[in-house]
Amino acid sequence: QVQLVESGGGLVQPGGSLRLSCAASGIILGINTMGWYRQAPGKQRELVADITRIDTTTYADSVKGRFTISRDNAKNAVYLQMNSLKPEDTAVYYCQMNLVQYGSAWRDYWGQGTQVTVSS
Repeated sequence: QVQLVESGGGLVQPGGSLRLSCAASGIILGINTMGWYRQAPGKQRELVADITRIDTTTYADSVKGRFTISRDNAKNAVYLQMNSLKPEDTAVYYCQMNLVQYGSAWRDYWGQGTQVTVSS
């Protein structure tokens, strides 16, 4: 059974920084793409950033230059460094991993979500 556990959310003032972490537990053969998504109240879930197994990254235009995604394959973990935060970054942030276990096909797993609130 795979679980993705996130941490690092919270309340921060505009212009501040937060670092989100997400680690996968369980017997995992391999992980392909890891990503961070967010969902604000009344809006659809959107991609924030993702990173492939060869460290190719993609960012939403709204976070380019402010957010940095990274991964640690030895720890089955993905991180999101968020700088220069704005009120419009307020949302629940979800990590996602495309991974495979013994005897299973590749599939997407999701974390439970962590709240990020940017407010003065």
